[in-house]
Amino acid sequence: MDADITLSVRELVEFVLKEGSIDSRFQPRSSMLTGTRLHQKLQRRYEDPDEKEVHLKGEKVVDGIFYQVEGRCDGIIHREGKILVEEIKSTARSLDELEEGKRVHWAQAECYACLLTEERDWDAIHVRLTYIHTGTEETKSFTREYDREELQGIMIGLLQLYTPFAELRLRNKENLEASLPRLTFPFETFRKGQRQLVGAVYKTVAEGKTLFANAPTGTGKTISTLFPVVKEGGRWFYATAKTISRTVAEDAVKLMEEGGLSTKALTITAKDKICFKDQTICQPEHCEFACGHYDRVNGAILDILQKETLMTRPVIEEYAKAHRVCPFEFSIDLSYLVEGVIGDYNYLFDPRTSLKRFSDSSKKQTTLLIDEAHNLVPRGRDMHSAPLTSTGFTSLAAHVKGNGELSAAIRSLTGALEGVRPGTYEEVDTGVTDGVRAFVDAAEKELPHVEGESPLLEAYFESTQFLRILQLYSKEHRTLVTRHGGGMTVKLVCLDPAAFLHRVTAGYKSAVFFSATLHPFSYYFHQLGGEAEDYRFVIPTPFDHSQWQVEIQPLSIRLRDRDRHFPHLMESIVNLFKRVNGNGLVFFPSYAFMRKAFDALEGYGLPAKLIMQEPMMSEREREEFLAEFQAGRKEPVLGLAVLGGIFSEGIDLKGERLKQVVVVGVGLPQPDEERELMKSYFNSLGVNGFAYAYTYPGLNKVFQSGGRLIRTEEDRGVLRLIDDRYLTREYQELLLEEWRHFTVVGGSWT
Repeated sequence: MDADITLSVRELVEFVLKEGSIDSRFQPRSSMLTGTRLHQKLQRRYEDPDEKEVHLKGEKVVDGIFYQVEGRCDGIIHREGKILVEEIKSTARSLDELEEGKRVHWAQAECYACLLTEERDWDAIHVRLTYIHTGTEETKSFTREYDREELQGIMIGLLQLYTPFAELRLRNKENLEASLPRLTFPFETFRKGQRQLVGAVYKTVAEGKTLFANAPTGTGKTISTLFPVVKEGGRWFYATAKTISRTVAEDAVKLMEEGGLSTKALTITAKDKICFKDQTICQPEHCEFACGHYDRVNGAILDILQKETLMTRPVIEEYAKAHRVCPFEFSIDLSYLVEGVIGDYNYLFDPRTSLKRFSDSSKKQTTLLIDEAHNLVPRGRDMHSAPLTSTGFTSLAAHVKGNGELSAAIRSLTGALEGVRPGTYEEVDTGVTDGVRAFVDAAEKELPHVEGESPLLEAYFESTQFLRILQLYSKEHRTLVTRHGGGMTVKLVCLDPAAFLHRVTAGYKSAVFFSATLHPFSYYFHQLGGEAEDYRFVIPTPFDHSQWQVEIQPLSIRLRDRDRHFPHLMESIVNLFKRVNGNGLVFFPSYAFMRKAFDALEGYGLPAKLIMQEPMMSEREREEFLAEFQAGRKEPVLGLAVLGGIFSEGIDLKGERLKQVVVVGVGLPQPDEERELMKSYFNSLGVNGFAYAYTYPGLNKVFQSGGRLIRTEEDRGVLRLIDDRYLTREYQELLLEEWRHFTVVGGSWT
């Protein structure tokens, strides 16, 4: 018989026993890193037949609800006829301040003891709560003895506190299940290839497999992936890198709700974006929403789950203000209680920010939907890379004079960084790693006494991120040491994210990676962690090839030729614009190139409004830029943008809003040490390293930019690709199928 509710011990106790305020000063970022190391140090003292990292599972019926509770205890110690279960906690606080241990820590240990006495039929057990200081590595332990009946009472009491939330979860689940039989696909007809995509996703989820799908624009990717997952009835996480994609996913949920779906879904917004304060300082004296947050948040959770179905950013903000809680932490708590979550990739894949409280059982009931999956390859590399720069520590030294231990740690780390010779290494210098750990330990003693943002806090975050990636350092990494501006940078560079991405998705029920531009397919399949047994699905474009008028102009855009060919390039853009007489977008390889073109085009007296993308545009500025692309303008608009930038993906300019797109160049990334490392690494694996490091990432930017042109079956337009490399055999073979019916233009620069 399946349990009504499955909970991890940690999830249970942290949920029902939370209290007080959010205070980032007393939440050391390295606790997980240092804690793991210190846990292992204590566990090495265990002797035979002691046990460590023991997985436990038990069942309880409380208030008519059938619970399955699971967890992993740190250790079981057998001594002189006594049995002791140990829970180890690392802390940066002085051990003298810990008089008897925190209630939530005791509850966690007591739950493990309860599960253990049931599983092994023991009548009594000792429970030891051990704290180990992250700096001194000194320990302080508290031991209590319990009988089996007492432990049963403790766990039942905790589950009774959870009952209101469990009842709400079950009621929502019943409503969902009742609504599923009447839920039908929200459109009367399927687009070309859409029915097949829906079927492929449904089969993937039903079998608990992984699917990689290349689904071009026009196939309705969002509803085609969400609908079968929702219809199957499990939990889901829709991950995407773009705000607009999150909005499209929300709209798909609304559409299904209009068709009778009853569900609870949530969008997680980044902390800095959703924070109510001008500065994101998570301390009670700086933020009234942080002060007492944990005392009020469970009331807010019950309130919103009783009244709302789709919890978008405005809805979260409304309830957070009403209950005076932090909107970000509020949404994170909700994410463990709803059927569906919409959020950024980092909540799944980033080892520094991923959601940690999902139990293994919960993950095995959850399907991952990875939208615009081509973006996850570079994001995956970035998530698993980390730099450390000496100049920051050099300037920090002046701010901490008088603190002997911290000053010594900074000097030692700075010396270690400055002492590494520039170059590429397969291993990380031990002097650097030891120096980082010593600095983090010293900083954690000082930070509780530091108000607000500070250079120390910034250096601390950089160091803890470095240590997190150091824990994951593997054969897919290299250490790159460079000198910049008088300082040294040691960077842990992830060259291939495949293994790390696969490790995450393997923990969930199923996963669907999809994009309009998983091309070339084999490259993205391997880079995203694909395995031989995974499903692959490629849909041809639903649009007719005649909707595109594709032109290739074989003009060299290489750096050495740009100045010489620049006048011809401008003539090409101007003549095409005059010929088509409609709104256009021109994508350039860089801001500098784009600005030069903008200045030149202003001198041509084009019958158009000329606009240009600017660096770091706000949401409002982006909206104003796109608002210029209106159908039926008396004076068409010509927009200049950067290839691979904010306007080359995720924008929908249908019909007369966009009639022509020009892509200048083949999008090759600028050569640098990291790209060259990638090239060498993939060459060593027997594949085309240059293609993996340069050609394929560049072409994806081209495909995305060109993909802005044809969005519906009614659209018509001209796509011009300007670069002589498009006529080489390599690029001809890589062009999208719908772009292969092209015309070569040139001699007259038309």
